[in-house]
Amino acid sequence: MRLYETGAVIRNGRPEESSVIAEGRAKTIAYGILEDHTVLKEGNVRHIRFDSLTSHDITYVGIIQTARASGMTEFPMPYVLTNCHNTLCAVGGTINEDDHAFALSAAKKYGGIYVPPCLAVIHSYNREMMSGCGRMILGSDSHTRYGALGTLGVGEGGGELAKQLVGRTYDITEPRNVLIWLKGEVRPGVGPHDVALALIAAVYANGYVKNSVMEFAGPGLSALSQDFRNGIDVMTTETTCWSSVWETDETTRQYFVRHGREDAYKKLSVQEGAYYDGCVEIDLSEIECMIALPMHPSLAVTIKELNADPYAILGKAQDNANRQLKGNVTMDLLSVIKEDGKIHVDQGIIAGCSGGVYENIASAAEILKGHTTGNDTFRLSVYPDSMPANKALADRGILSELLLSGAVYREAFCGPCFGAGDTPANNEFSIRHTTRNFPNREGSKPNEGQIAAVALMDARSIAATAAAGGILTPATDVVKEKIEIPEEVFDARIYAGRVYNGYGHPQKDYPLRFGPNIKDWPEQIALSRDILVKVVSFIDDAVTTTDELIPSGETSSFRSNPLRLAEFTLSRRDPDYVPGAKEVQKMERARQNGEMAEEAAAVWKKLQDAGIGGDPANTDIGSAVYANKPGDGSAREQAASCQRVLGGIANFARSYATKRYRSNCINWGILPFLTEDKEALTKGTWVFIPGVTEALYNGTDIIAYAVKDSRITPVTLGLGHLTDTEKQILEDGCLINYYRRR
Repeated sequence: MRLYETGAVIRNGRPEESSVIAEGRAKTIAYGILEDHTVLKEGNVRHIRFDSLTSHDITYVGIIQTARASGMTEFPMPYVLTNCHNTLCAVGGTINEDDHAFALSAAKKYGGIYVPPCLAVIHSYNREMMSGCGRMILGSDSHTRYGALGTLGVGEGGGELAKQLVGRTYDITEPRNVLIWLKGEVRPGVGPHDVALALIAAVYANGYVKNSVMEFAGPGLSALSQDFRNGIDVMTTETTCWSSVWETDETTRQYFVRHGREDAYKKLSVQEGAYYDGCVEIDLSEIECMIALPMHPSLAVTIKELNADPYAILGKAQDNANRQLKGNVTMDLLSVIKEDGKIHVDQGIIAGCSGGVYENIASAAEILKGHTTGNDTFRLSVYPDSMPANKALADRGILSELLLSGAVYREAFCGPCFGAGDTPANNEFSIRHTTRNFPNREGSKPNEGQIAAVALMDARSIAATAAAGGILTPATDVVKEKIEIPEEVFDARIYAGRVYNGYGHPQKDYPLRFGPNIKDWPEQIALSRDILVKVVSFIDDAVTTTDELIPSGETSSFRSNPLRLAEFTLSRRDPDYVPGAKEVQKMERARQNGEMAEEAAAVWKKLQDAGIGGDPANTDIGSAVYANKPGDGSAREQAASCQRVLGGIANFARSYATKRYRSNCINWGILPFLTEDKEALTKGTWVFIPGVTEALYNGTDIIAYAVKDSRITPVTLGLGHLTDTEKQILEDGCLINYYRRR
């Protein structure tokens, strides 16, 4: 794999290293799609409208509630509401199904598309029914990626979908474009997850594609099936890119033909003279079977390397994991190496938008044919990505082969990907063809002494490991010839009979159906000229994921109840955060009532004794978090909204891991400060920030004052680039306030 040190230009049908060729930017596939969806361009900022929206049952309630509060009367574009995350109702009583009932009533009232539970995972339904060459889809899930079908899919927080629902635009600075040039042909046994993990390992840590569009092209595409392409594409999220798009060809056209949507196809090709800001050349013939070790998809090595030196490689991964776990619980990876010197796995899972596609499951079944997973600790669960895929697997007899092998076959459900299904036993080792292996993505609760290890692998190697009774095995050890898979037959009757499609036909008098756990967003106040914040959590990790900011898994049941969910904020990373934030929130409420809490009064006295001005009665008091690089991972807006409903008004960071997380902060009225002065922002420090509203509009840095013990330290803060709308949202206090006042 080769990463260009410069840009690249297409000459004679292939990339060459090149300095910037400005006119060549307009010749990329992504540029053309963005042009078609830009309603206004101001300098290098695009204002975009999407073709359709999509959300699942962890996010759609909050989005619809935000849009309702902002004046929405109907969905102005197709909006797909899927039910693939909060699907199981075994915990929490009626609250999950209450959300589903709410979504169906909203689809009827506002004219939406409702996909019932267990029918399809969010991204599979959108691939099958909503994608199209040259289209753009905005989803409230970070893995909104349909680039292999010629569709720019963008995963963002719910606030960005709410903007689209009330007729506003999605605003983005012209993104960089990085070419992913594929050549060669994958060897038998190598699958899409192997290619994806190798790519993520090459570009994640160095930020090579951060907030860029990844554009896939090259002669290597021709030998890849559409399922294989989709499987690579959905994992591009883990590179921290903004979106992705691929060249389309006859393979793409046949996919749309099989799904009864041939009119959604058109050929998209890289053009001679197209310029890219970077290029990654991948020789597919050199890709090995990969494994991403805990606790990130980028920590990938070949299975062959791992098996050759398990103590050294697992020892390093174990040390890294335990540093990240901060002593709350201890992960024991070395225990998976048994007396025979081999790595023994406890659990395998093939599931979701990355693993559960027809071709992956069919390939796994072929490898398992004539074998059994055995009756020891190892077990295998398989989740199809949609019921049409499930029917095709059953019709071809593939499902029977899986069951005969000892695999447990389940419904279309995303649970294993975020810790809501198939949670292993404490200190077990699970291999998964899912999207992420972040801390606690397997469903454990470190604060209660639980931890399990998750590694990501392709379905083919998971099947090879299952056939070996749980001994870690790359598929290339057992697959010597290309696996021939019978073509999937898509039966649209499954969706026709169950999916409610009310787009264009809202029933405006139809009542919304609320459950007792569905609550409105609490009121937020506008930003004052000056603010006083207390740093209630200081996180010095290189990167902080959204899963650490607000855990996935069991908390998902409370996603429709902002205050209840907020109780889980930073619970797995800093259990002191919630009580600390609440104490500061009490101080702000006291200020609003004309009183001043003793701790805040002491801070003001120190500031005034030092000759630093300010008006305590008219200065908002709030909490803040410092993290070096927060926001990697999920698009869920609750990573920001939970902080806000607890009185948070600022984040301090050296940088933000993703655009989507920074956008979430802005949409919830949390100032996304940038600073290099972290030493002055330790836990418990108070920070007086004067002239915030002026700095918003002037784009200037702020000299703030950090107060800790008897010291007052000047701190330089910036806000980075903000659009005019973002500035106003922050001043108004949040997106809902912004719309209410207009």
